[in-house]
Amino acid sequence: MIRVDGTMGEGGGQVLRSTLSLSLLTGKAVRLTRIRAGRERPGLGFQHRMAVEAAARIGGARVEGVRVGSQELGFEPGPVVPGEYHFDIGTAGSVGLVLQTVLLPLALAQRASTVTVTGGTHVPSSPCFHYLDWHWRILMARLGVDFQLEMPFAGFYPPGGGELRARIPGACNVVPAAWVDRGHLLRVRGLSAVALLPEGIAERQCNRALKGLRHLDCPVEITVESMPARSPGTVLALLAEFEHTQACFFALGARGKRAERVADEAVQDLVAFLATGAAVDRWAADQLLLPLAFASGASVLRTAEVTRHLLTQAQLIPMFVPVRITVDGALGEPGTVRVVPGATAKGG
Repeated sequence: MIRVDGTMGEGGGQVLRSTLSLSLLTGKAVRLTRIRAGRERPGLGFQHRMAVEAAARIGGARVEGVRVGSQELGFEPGPVVPGEYHFDIGTAGSVGLVLQTVLLPLALAQRASTVTVTGGTHVPSSPCFHYLDWHWRILMARLGVDFQLEMPFAGFYPPGGGELRARIPGACNVVPAAWVDRGHLLRVRGLSAVALLPEGIAERQCNRALKGLRHLDCPVEITVESMPARSPGTVLALLAEFEHTQACFFALGARGKRAERVADEAVQDLVAFLATGAAVDRWAADQLLLPLAFASGASVLRTAEVTRHLLTQAQLIPMFVPVRITVDGALGEPGTVRVVPGATAKGG
């Protein structure tokens, strides 16, 4: 049994979710202790509990300690079983983070699966649907991990009620990546959307973003729309497409938060990324390490920022699989990440 201290690295839900994914992928039992011990509300939250339950269901796992507030968890997986699954978080917890927990194990299984998760599709501190669909899904497809995403209803914090549906063909083979040089910026496309709110808010977000990006020497197109939803909210998402890679940034509205501020946040993130010259944005870098650890060869990425989440993944993954992951660069600065499957931490 592999023992994982939940306070390692960033010390939050990422440690839990990645541990569950790795346990399913390798068939190795795990014991997690001090789960989110340093957080304001330590232990499992509703979203984390659902990630555990989702992992347990697809892997027929024996689980101990799966309750809200629990800081210790035992997880002993069986074989991953493809199929049709529906997980309801019951709150506005992130549907994307639950999906990411089970996506790779199901993608590497030999038959197709459908996963539906109900909860929050656009909530703070997690990838929103448009980031997942426009960016994460595309990067994963380039690694050989194909799937499709749908959002019948958007769900914003705090009511939630959104729905994310993933269709996963299975039988994927992960290929390595060499994303160091992004090439020239070809275009920026975006979406300014509202749910259960006046469309004029989306127009204001769009106009502000276009103004903030007018200095770019490439086409910039932002679509305005109203999304079907069960809770009100707004989002502005921007996708920068380069010759060799892409990057995505978004910002969410909130009560009392002006539309112009939403636009400014997304624009500032994109402009800051452009200044780094990196090929991979800071959010995608840590999400790519898990599939790259199972790739058919070595990979190298140039990330805009070395984050605690990235360093946590680099520390956690080799506890389960033979892989050498090195991160060259200081925390908070651009860096180069190398992933060599089949190698030990010291090489060879």
